[in-house]
Amino acid sequence: MKILCMATAALLLGTSAFAQTNPLVDPYAAKNLHFHPQGKLPSAATLAMRERIAATLPFTDTRDLEEARRGFIAPLPSNTVMADAGHIAWDLESYKWLEQERDFTSINPSLQRMARLNMNAGLYEVLPGKIYQVRGLDLTNITFVKGDTGWIVFDPLTTQEPARFALKFVNDTLGKRPVVAVVYSHSHIDHFGGVRGLVDEADVRAGRVQIIAPENFMAEAISENVFAGNAMSRRSRIQYATILRRSPFGHVDQSLGKNVSAGLPTLIAPTREVRKDIEDITIDGVKMVFQNTPDTEAPVQMHTWFPEWKAFWSAENVTATIHNVYTLRGAPVRNSMEWAKQINRSMNLFPDMEVMFASHHWPRWGNARALEVLRTQRDLYAHMHSHTLHLANQGVTINQIHNVYQVPRSLEQQWAARSYHGALSNNVRAIINRYLGYWDGNPANLEPPSPTDIGPIFVQMMGGAGPMLAKGRDLNESGRYRESAQILQHLVYAEPTNQEGRNLLADAFEQLGYQSESTSFRNSYLQLAAELRSGIADVTAINSSSPDIISAMTTAQWLDFLGISMDARKADGMAWTVNLITPDNGEKFKIEMSNSTLNNIEGFTDAKAALTITLNRSDLTQVMMGAKTFEQLEKEGKARFEGDRKPFNDLRSILTVFTPDFEIFPGTRNARAVQTGVKPFQVPLQSLSLSE
Repeated sequence: MKILCMATAALLLGTSAFAQTNPLVDPYAAKNLHFHPQGKLPSAATLAMRERIAATLPFTDTRDLEEARRGFIAPLPSNTVMADAGHIAWDLESYKWLEQERDFTSINPSLQRMARLNMNAGLYEVLPGKIYQVRGLDLTNITFVKGDTGWIVFDPLTTQEPARFALKFVNDTLGKRPVVAVVYSHSHIDHFGGVRGLVDEADVRAGRVQIIAPENFMAEAISENVFAGNAMSRRSRIQYATILRRSPFGHVDQSLGKNVSAGLPTLIAPTREVRKDIEDITIDGVKMVFQNTPDTEAPVQMHTWFPEWKAFWSAENVTATIHNVYTLRGAPVRNSMEWAKQINRSMNLFPDMEVMFASHHWPRWGNARALEVLRTQRDLYAHMHSHTLHLANQGVTINQIHNVYQVPRSLEQQWAARSYHGALSNNVRAIINRYLGYWDGNPANLEPPSPTDIGPIFVQMMGGAGPMLAKGRDLNESGRYRESAQILQHLVYAEPTNQEGRNLLADAFEQLGYQSESTSFRNSYLQLAAELRSGIADVTAINSSSPDIISAMTTAQWLDFLGISMDARKADGMAWTVNLITPDNGEKFKIEMSNSTLNNIEGFTDAKAALTITLNRSDLTQVMMGAKTFEQLEKEGKARFEGDRKPFNDLRSILTVFTPDFEIFPGTRNARAVQTGVKPFQVPLQSLSLSE
């Protein structure tokens, strides 16, 4: 998750000045003009495809439009929210151009519908006098459940400043009440990161505020993205287009919401974990039934049933879009069949529900409507799973399935089954990968050459760059953009300085982006088109080393991360053992460098170790955050080194600082490294790319 730096002067002057200086705000958006001099308008082929798509969409079903506005109480007091660090944490104003009565032909007509629905922002009543939501402040909704004396808050957004803003907004509008409990529905950061904007940890520790989460929440909240975090950060920039202009020709929506807030992510550990499959908990007079749904949209997740109100909270397992079975940022492939089964279980556990609401989008009211949406998504996840494997068992491969699989017409006509966030074509490939892996059975693909090696051969075979450019232009003009991209990518890998080839490939990506219903696909195409034309945008990330997030990492995770960070090519000949002891939490580790590999084991030390390092885990956290160095702690008497320091110095000398600006296509890295001033052994927060 990235937090972008905004110009301080512009922040002081307000939104209009911000729009002039923030590179993400596009002054041409309202006029429907392209922000890039090489940018193209939708082609005839794209316009024709757009008309074909529009003709198949169920626009006569307007229930989502009505439901998204139902229960409206008050607009947001402001469309911008300031971060405590001085930049803008949230800016809905930069998307206001979407509210024009204009058909933006550079946006898939289905996606344009969703992008406009996500402009509905403010305070909404879900259940009169009982349940309220603030929408349009983040990727996620924040939900306030009224207890006897205070608020029970579900999913407190990504960062603390918008969450604090939401609480004040609710209290100012509905009457001031304390927060008595916070519920984290699952382990993605947009569902817990704003908690310190709502409650003080001292109140939590004193028992005045409960924090409830599914079993194993803390481990899963951190672990998924630690080891490949920097790569995930880079890929998140592509999937979420976090450095792309907000424009009809750029970023238009994030499908689950407009975007991700950019304040400070925080975390307070749960005081109670839901461990049973079904668990009843009453807080402040509100009876709740929690249904654990592990291995669905997140490794740990739970639904909530309010039996006295017949209200069902589906967390993020059921929203207004099909979700990612595999997310392009990178994560383990999710279990689509278990997902379907848990939705089915909810339908049968709570069949008399009268309202269904979630951590994204808008509620559905009435028993028939709620069950209709649940059934739609249950059936789609199950159909993707079963029919994909049906085809795979007949020989359809991971490289063919997305061109073969077809969703049933009855599901295609359901808005809740559309590919806004996840994409059917991506999900069915993921299902094959989950069961059969990446190999398609063709031995030629067992050890494929690198693109930079095969690219020159393709260029040579086609008679050089000239014929390839001509073929690329011909394919683009005929609307065969996928085929054009497959050919032109070889030219870009073979001749990175061939700007004409890069521009033609960008043109193909751009049209594919305009055509895409999924924001993940659209953003990926358009972000890479921008990079091919101008290189990676030079946008600086704020150093937001949140103590909550870093301190939640286990010592073992940090040591494993060091093993990933070290350049094994420089470790040849190193062989040593180091003990690490943290007395305040009773941990001890044996760390061994052997065969250019760093291993660690908890609970053991080696009496013959070359070096023993002793410091409290609370002080080690300062090192992990970059707030202190080992040497500083040693001078302060907080760290003790006993033995030969050479292993310590050896390891420090071969650590790599990862930055999320590596190239996808050669020749596109023209910006400075995003991360600067990282201290030895620090874990950059941007490595923890926790998102959907």
